Amino acid sequence: MSDTPPSTSETVSDLINTIGPEIKKNTQVLNEGRYDAIDTVGRASYDELRGHARTVKEEAIARLPELIEQTIESVEANGGQVFIADTPRQANEYIADVLSEREADVVVKSKSMTTEEIELNDALEHSGVTVWETDLGEFVLQVGHEKPSHIVGPSLHRSRQEITALFEEAFNLDEPLETAEELTAFARDFLGEQIDAADVGITGANFVLAESGSVVLVTNEGNARKCAVMPDTHIAVAGIEKIIPSIEQLHPFAELISRSATGQAMPQYMSLLTPPTETPTIDLEGASQAGFGPSEDRTFHLVLIDNGRTAMRGDPDLKETLYCIRCGACANSCANFQSVGGHAFGGETYTGGIATGWEAGIEGLDVAGEFNDLCTGCSRCVNACPVKIDIPWINTVVRDRINESGDDGLTDLLVEGLTPDMEAGGMSIQKRFFGNFETLARIGSMTAPISNFVSNSRIGRVLMERLLGVDRRRELPTFHRQTFVKWARNRPSHAGTKKVVLYPDVYTNFVRPERGAAAVRVLERLGCQVEVPPIGGSGRAPLSQGMISTAREKALEVSASMQEYIDSGHAVVVIEPSDHAMFQREYERLIPEDEFRTLSGNSYELFEFIEHLAEDGADLDALDVASGYPVNYHSHCQQRTLGAEVSTESVLRKMGFEVFTSDVECCGMAGSFGYKKQYYELSMDVGAGLADQFSGEGVADVTVASGTSCEDQLMALLSSEVTHPIELIDPVAGH
Repeated sequence: MSDTPPSTSETVSDLINTIGPEIKKNTQVLNEGRYDAIDTVGRASYDELRGHARTVKEEAIARLPELIEQTIESVEANGGQVFIADTPRQANEYIADVLSEREADVVVKSKSMTTEEIELNDALEHSGVTVWETDLGEFVLQVGHEKPSHIVGPSLHRSRQEITALFEEAFNLDEPLETAEELTAFARDFLGEQIDAADVGITGANFVLAESGSVVLVTNEGNARKCAVMPDTHIAVAGIEKIIPSIEQLHPFAELISRSATGQAMPQYMSLLTPPTETPTIDLEGASQAGFGPSEDRTFHLVLIDNGRTAMRGDPDLKETLYCIRCGACANSCANFQSVGGHAFGGETYTGGIATGWEAGIEGLDVAGEFNDLCTGCSRCVNACPVKIDIPWINTVVRDRINESGDDGLTDLLVEGLTPDMEAGGMSIQKRFFGNFETLARIGSMTAPISNFVSNSRIGRVLMERLLGVDRRRELPTFHRQTFVKWARNRPSHAGTKKVVLYPDVYTNFVRPERGAAAVRVLERLGCQVEVPPIGGSGRAPLSQGMISTAREKALEVSASMQEYIDSGHAVVVIEPSDHAMFQREYERLIPEDEFRTLSGNSYELFEFIEHLAEDGADLDALDVASGYPVNYHSHCQQRTLGAEVSTESVLRKMGFEVFTSDVECCGMAGSFGYKKQYYELSMDVGAGLADQFSGEGVADVTVASGTSCEDQLMALLSSEVTHPIELIDPVAGH
């Protein structure tokens, strides 16, 4: 049986309505398990393990040529053979030759994304070999002729009822499989027979230990160990990046891999094999009384796959991809993945956030471009990754390269009748439009209210949707003639003991000047001297579209302007969480290291700074606002990943508000993402859970959100007013 990809006629809308509910349910269960597993060991200990694992992978990839040679020597010293395959074809031909020499007709396999990558099953079946997947999830896909939808849970998109119906049809069962236990028992018995009869067993390898030539297999079903030891020939297939120096470096991965993947403290099975061992092969049909066949029958082949990995190792931006241990945590933590799964958010083999790096390095930009835009850069996957891979940066770099190549990724898989793919200098007009939002906002503000009338007119919405892909169902920003910077320039000066420069992000300046004014009034009432300089955008908008050079230019300008204020003793306070994240995280990639350290070390999210003021003695009662009533609060994704959301909760509670904080991790808007026609339905589906929490009987009448896009999405979902929490405590408006 061979796998075939899902139909490309499937759209995002189709996937949301078909497999989306099952994917969402299963990934959220995995997330909850991961949270519990982290809490058990403690976040500090968990992060220490992550740092250790990161160091091991960094050093192993740096030493990779040396470790490959050491692995070859170790395996050959054990009596095994090693083959280095530059391409999938070389790997498949080598394995086919081994099977031919062993006169093998039946092969059993354990789960291996690397064998999926090289399409080993198809190659062997074309040569007349019968191949059986023995992992339950992979077996389901084999029977259903599908590709994996998840790195760890390949059939995560299928319900038990669907799997039961599939088995009953494929195997013509006499009695129905009415429970999960019956389904599992059937698969176990059926596959057990195949393992007993197999001539060769093929496994992947979670890790390969160079010093000893050992292979580490991590599973929850035990099938991998059976595939390795039951047949007399074992072939292990692994990417060269799986090599680590020795068993001493295995410890952090043993602690992390299952916690990150499934929430288990330890996997059900972690097998360390150093094949071919002296242990005789197992012959259940009884060649001897002990049940063992002659030991000289045992052979072992380690097939190490390059397939673009050496080139990735030399690519400073894609190299981090090789640190991946294939746990799937990035996919589980991704709100968009939860709605559509890996058949949309994935390429030829790999799925989820890290898939962009793998597919770009192995298959090319054209494949990565098919799903790269589904990454919104929210950065939740960075905190989830057990080796701290900066997945959003990899995705941004690939997006930048796709822009340069002119392949903007708007494929039939994701687009329903939309064609904003006319190119301007290699980049789609849609991306250029959203990436230059600051320029648009300046023009819109200068020409307001005419600009607002024209853009919201019927013909304006039709043209924007047709030419730019801006969904007409979205309410557009309203630009203000009096910007926040202009308002601040004309207000009376106010003395204070703390000097603050309040960063006028693009949205606060041109679209939401009222929240900027509220922030100024609050900070001044708490004893600050506030300046609002005419500084441009942080570069967030162009960075989100993969326009790295433009983002870098803006970052350098902002950094230079802020440096003067920091040198004169000002603290930098930021209202918009996505801009605060730029200063705290993304600028490390965009500006000189010393400038980044200065800016990141002296910049604060607005409520984080207010909390510091209160801790230093500022009297929150001086704000003199009405409180004591319940408030719904939703924090921005990047605010959460930086751990800054707790300050908003803390300040509001200290002021007497009853705060109900959403545990839904994403509103779905993600800046420009929710405006794009091809993603509107996905954006709304992601936000549906948040709408459920903040609507109905018994919930608060007042809802606040820390991010602009979160406010916009909540207003669309709830059809009610949503504001920034700073407006609740504004001495003027908060009564």
